[in-house]
Amino acid sequence: MSNSQSSACLIHASRLPCTPRTLKHDVLTTTMLHCGSRISKLCRSPVAPPFNFPRRLLIKFEFSSLFQAKGLNTSDEESDEFLPWLERKARTKISSMLSIGKSAYGRSLFASENIRTGDCILKVPYSVEITPDNLLPKIRAILSDKIGTVSKLAIILLFERKMGQSSGWAPYICCLPQHGEIHSTIFWSEYELNMICQSSVYQETVNQKAKIEKDFAAVVPALQQFPDLESITLQDFMCAYFSVTSRAWESTKGLSLVIADRNYAPGEEVLINYGKFPNAMLLLDFGFTVPYNIHDQVQIQLSIPHDDNLREMKLELLQHLTPKIKDAVGFNCPEDTFIIKEVRSPRGKGKGLPQALRAFARLLCCNSSQELSDLAMESAQIDGRLARRPLKDSRREFKAHKMLSSHITQLMQKYDTAIKSLPVNSPSMSNTFTLRRQMAHDLLTGELRVLKSASIWLNNYCAVLKSTSNCRSQWKNRI
Repeated sequence: MSNSQSSACLIHASRLPCTPRTLKHDVLTTTMLHCGSRISKLCRSPVAPPFNFPRRLLIKFEFSSLFQAKGLNTSDEESDEFLPWLERKARTKISSMLSIGKSAYGRSLFASENIRTGDCILKVPYSVEITPDNLLPKIRAILSDKIGTVSKLAIILLFERKMGQSSGWAPYICCLPQHGEIHSTIFWSEYELNMICQSSVYQETVNQKAKIEKDFAAVVPALQQFPDLESITLQDFMCAYFSVTSRAWESTKGLSLVIADRNYAPGEEVLINYGKFPNAMLLLDFGFTVPYNIHDQVQIQLSIPHDDNLREMKLELLQHLTPKIKDAVGFNCPEDTFIIKEVRSPRGKGKGLPQALRAFARLLCCNSSQELSDLAMESAQIDGRLARRPLKDSRREFKAHKMLSSHITQLMQKYDTAIKSLPVNSPSMSNTFTLRRQMAHDLLTGELRVLKSASIWLNNYCAVLKSTSNCRSQWKNRI
């Protein structure tokens, strides 16, 4: 299944157990949350009612192409009851092609008949999607207009959970993971977070936790007006918040459809396509990592030294001639931060490093106002982007890229130290800590691999520049 189209934007909470997060999820579990901001996360639950987001929800990750299903297709009473309950609530057939069972990863969806590419395997009516419209009027009336969609859906989940079996959504609510089953970094202890402090996901986690705490503080006055909700804690709110962001998808009134993007044989586990995302995002948004994730990336931050005599001029050029840097997967990046991905050719061929990063390095290495003026003039004559072409002086070009190489080498050393500092597995470790330690290892080793590929590329490029410069010097000497 693919989430590339809004019609198939389901957030699955299934395919993986709430422990080893790999790229898989149950389809139905996600079919009940409708939201409108960045969403993410993979947790294992059986199928569940959906949350609906009015605006775009970001679901992420890709499975079917990366993992082989480890299907057992055994069932349990809870799973057997879910789909019939959902169809009764929807008053229509949800799917005749899927069944819920258990795999080596936990609750999962299986093909109950042959499924072909392009088949619609799941239809979820808007009427059984949990949307902000489900918020009780008496609660909505006292909530601030600044309360976002995710917080509203979290409140709905908390209210329904407090109702227990009398809730109309009880079969879905009981499928959602509990606090101890969630491994997103927002639930990690300070000690656990320190294992990944070298990665950008550390600060992203801090930012996300601060945002959730701020949102919780904003809804507390409203919750305190209701005896059933006033005992809700920040941890309760975080779990509900996570359930929304990991399962909601964008939808409009009508039907949410899930379309198969490949063939499935009867009994085969059905997986969802999350997209091409790095472990940093998977860990923060879904609570799992992939041992060798080809989509890993690293944030590199460079800055103009405050003691640089040309600092103001360089900053002005950057402001007017360089587009703002944006992280392709949604992380917030300062303008002096760049994203690098694995450079796959050991000989320096291929995509290479981002042009914006190399341009920044060229700018940093300018030593005179005339050099900066030349860069500005050149950019005005082409496409307006600053320092995108190699510097005419090969020695300065070499210096700029050697500076980058040195910076990346330092980062590699820090990552190597962080990996070696990870606690050694021992029988005394809890299962939760052992799992999170492995996730930290997957994250750090993946990002170190990216840095190593960039280092190799830069070294090859600098070697070519040096060889070219030497050849020119020899030619001049001959003349």
